[in-house]
Amino acid sequence: MKIKLFNVVIAIAAIIFIFVSDPKPSKAEIMDMTGGVKDDYTYEEYVFITGKPVRFTGDASSVTVTRKESKGKITETYKMTLTGPNKGDKLTRTVKYDLDVENYDAIGQSTANGKLSSFDEKITINGITYSIVKNGYHITKGRVTDNLPASNYFDEIITGTKKYEYKDNGITFNILVEVQSKLVGYENFWGSTETQMTEQTIRFADGSVGTIKNTVSSSKTRKLEYEKNPASLSSFYGGYYVKTEESAVSKFHYNLKGYGSGSFTLNASKTPAIERLIVPKFRDLSNHWAKDSIEKLYSLGVFNDNSNFFSPNTPMTRLDFTIAIGKAIDLRVEDQKNNKNKNKQKIFPDLNTNIKDYEYIVSAVEKGVIKGTLDYKTGKRIFEPNGYILREQAATIFVRALGLESKAPDPGYRTNFRDNAAISDYARDGVYIASELGLMNGDEYGNFRPNEPLTRAQASAVIIRFLEYLEKDLQQNYREDILFFE
Repeated sequence: MKIKLFNVVIAIAAIIFIFVSDPKPSKAEIMDMTGGVKDDYTYEEYVFITGKPVRFTGDASSVTVTRKESKGKITETYKMTLTGPNKGDKLTRTVKYDLDVENYDAIGQSTANGKLSSFDEKITINGITYSIVKNGYHITKGRVTDNLPASNYFDEIITGTKKYEYKDNGITFNILVEVQSKLVGYENFWGSTETQMTEQTIRFADGSVGTIKNTVSSSKTRKLEYEKNPASLSSFYGGYYVKTEESAVSKFHYNLKGYGSGSFTLNASKTPAIERLIVPKFRDLSNHWAKDSIEKLYSLGVFNDNSNFFSPNTPMTRLDFTIAIGKAIDLRVEDQKNNKNKNKQKIFPDLNTNIKDYEYIVSAVEKGVIKGTLDYKTGKRIFEPNGYILREQAATIFVRALGLESKAPDPGYRTNFRDNAAISDYARDGVYIASELGLMNGDEYGNFRPNEPLTRAQASAVIIRFLEYLEKDLQQNYREDILFFE
């Protein structure tokens, strides 16, 4: 979905910042390769080991997931105790993965590779117990994570086999399960989505073969919504609040000899959490086209003007834009109270280290989001804090934050804008990708106007669209596009 710069921006779908919630990024949660879903009160999954789907459930305390990281190692543990549809039906499972972590700081990536180090599972259905054979599991897992300023992206593969045994009329039988699974996801401060695609082949004791395909997706999103104040004599008309929502959907397709083929879907949603934000009181917005965007960013703490006047039609400075982006993508900064006596790093010769929110600029430089401009007189890079942020500069900053520079065509290409020749070489990739993603577009004449400053109102609109991309567009791509178009 693309928007024009001067159109009223679509209401942001799901954003929240460090100023209104816990200091850790949100994270979706998938229960290994079970395809199970969980809400506030219950957890449910299906097992197919008998040759037909059997539903098992438990309350919220019946399922625990822990992840510990220490000295280059990650330990993931899943524990479940569930009950089935009939009296005596029970499932107990303890799964433990040990993974070795390698960090590649130079390129901002990390890998985690390892195996299922212990696995204990017993499933009792209609008086028959199916148990994992001793050392009857061989499962490996590998994940790569691309750690970028605005969002982390990851891709995981799991493959292996599990061997079960059971007794019927005193005779021992075996069942072999072969599994292939792929998980993709993203994680940023405003939300996360994980989607896992798993295929299992079950080789039953009688020689028949069954197949199960499962796609499960879990998301955590934070939506910014407006609440009107019903009291006409109040000091404010209304304000924004953040609603945090968590949900999961799991789709199964099975083909089991003797039972047939079919499909079904599981859904689960947790009770939303609400958090109120501060109320903007700007007096110069009235019916301004960017009023909603400006007030959203102020409520979230991206803008923290103490004045009652925002000056929406004034060009935005490079300093204000950089700090706003740093806050919007939640660039981590050192605690100023704990470091007030430390010497601050001088990153640009023309930037005072004592300015408010200086740490956000330092972090933006360290993360590669901004690089400054070249002073041809001295040959050094300067920041020009009071200079105006240009459209091509804004596009470049957005794309750097997303880490998508490589998505541009091979060098030498032209953009589709009529004023392509006016776009600086350094900004061409940023302008192209920002346009392709719908973050920024040209005017009605097909021009991008790369060297035109962004007003404070226009900057607010494109920042909101950038944040909408981080949550709404990413969730669409990682969830709906996979679940419903696989």
